[in-house]
Amino acid sequence: MFRRRLTNVVPAAVKFSHQHNKFFSVEAAQRVAPLTDGLVQSLQRIVGNNNVSQAMAVREQHGKDESYHVCAPPQVVAFAESVEQVSGVARLCNEHRVPLIPFGSGTGLEGGINAIKGGVCLDVMKMDKILAVHPEDFDCQVECGVTRKTLNNYLRDTGLWFPIDPGADASLCGMCSTSASGTNAVRYGTMRENVMNMEVVLADGRVIDTAGKDRRTRKTSAGYNLTNLFVGSEGTLGIITKATLRLHGIPESSVSAVCSFEDIQAAVDTTVQVLQCGIPMARIEFLDEVSIDACNKYSNMDMRVAPSLFLEFSGSPKSLDDNAEIVGEIVKMNGGSDFKWATDVDERNLLWKTRHDILYACMALRPGCKPYSTDVCVPISNLPKVVVESKKYIDEAGVIGPMVGHVGAYILGHVGDGNFHILFIMDHTNSHEVHTVLDIANRVALLAQELDGTCTGEHGIGLGKRELLLKEFGETGIEVMQQLKQTMDPNGILNPGKVFF
Repeated sequence: MFRRRLTNVVPAAVKFSHQHNKFFSVEAAQRVAPLTDGLVQSLQRIVGNNNVSQAMAVREQHGKDESYHVCAPPQVVAFAESVEQVSGVARLCNEHRVPLIPFGSGTGLEGGINAIKGGVCLDVMKMDKILAVHPEDFDCQVECGVTRKTLNNYLRDTGLWFPIDPGADASLCGMCSTSASGTNAVRYGTMRENVMNMEVVLADGRVIDTAGKDRRTRKTSAGYNLTNLFVGSEGTLGIITKATLRLHGIPESSVSAVCSFEDIQAAVDTTVQVLQCGIPMARIEFLDEVSIDACNKYSNMDMRVAPSLFLEFSGSPKSLDDNAEIVGEIVKMNGGSDFKWATDVDERNLLWKTRHDILYACMALRPGCKPYSTDVCVPISNLPKVVVESKKYIDEAGVIGPMVGHVGAYILGHVGDGNFHILFIMDHTNSHEVHTVLDIANRVALLAQELDGTCTGEHGIGLGKRELLLKEFGETGIEVMQQLKQTMDPNGILNPGKVFF
């Protein structure tokens, strides 16, 4: 019965192809071979009977992330509790040529966990131990199920923290897999700069440490940089089961502020000028007027409905005063106003919680609709042009906000590092809305690439941006990536259909 029921696990749906400007069936693209009862029983022997589920509800929960992509459930879900179990499952799937999709917290935005070819979903969230913290060396070692909030709560009394903050309470090894960043990237960098070593299970079940067993040095020139080969690989080259991460000292003092501007150009110009002055900002976040309106309604705020910057300074009290004064002058020079400071911890937390809740704030304005978020990243000097042009694309398409019958479109981003996002709230059953949204997203990504940028700064490629990868790297670059994939995963079992077609 299991075999008969699960041969067609993806509901009929459509997905937009940017390149060919047409819809095609996800179900038609999927070729799911039935799993044998013997393979399911082998999974049970490896991870335990209670750690294997064929229930539709569990499979659907593991068949999609936070993106608009239609749910594509795996044929079976296995829950691993140790690296030995992960290795055993990988070895089994490789021997039987069965797709294997790693699953963390499920907070991705590009369909990176959708099981478009069926197979086994391996949930690693039960591997949730913080294995070691070395305060004197500013590093720690965690298993793949540990989330960033869990780690920071654990570190609370050490004077240290892990600052990479993508918004969601994502698993740390999942953040490694997508090369996540977030609001603090302007000061602390992305996951690539903060991962020192990883334990990775390869497709055939072998286990490697990317920087050598138990190595946790700040730098090395020994051999190839295997660590950064796996950071951002989105589960297509191996399954990350452990990570050694850099920690940072909690700043002595912090102060946050929000200020508004007459137009987007002035707000983005202010960002560029602040960074050009060498002011050590902790965060610079941009929200357009539509986003601010959504935040006001959802979080009971009273911010001026206008293009705005959220700012945060960290350091000694004296340096904070000096830097804040300089930034205030730059804001004033660009016509900024309503400069409001938040020095109290609770006030600052409320301000940034408002920013992090932007997805839910926007969704609340169109109940029943789904979000589609796209991001691009460009050199800082090109940021004003790409943001302003993107706003024009939105206005020309009539995507004017959360009005009935119109797609909600919100521009926001971590503009301090040239990364900005457009968050659309759309009726995914309306083909015209889907077409409009994906066309705008494609045009924005192509513009970013023309301006020496990338089609994604932190969301990853997943299912949504595979066609854009070719333009970014060229045929030779893609060929090299495919050769790496073929070498690491010759049977193509690891998260198939992601990054490459």
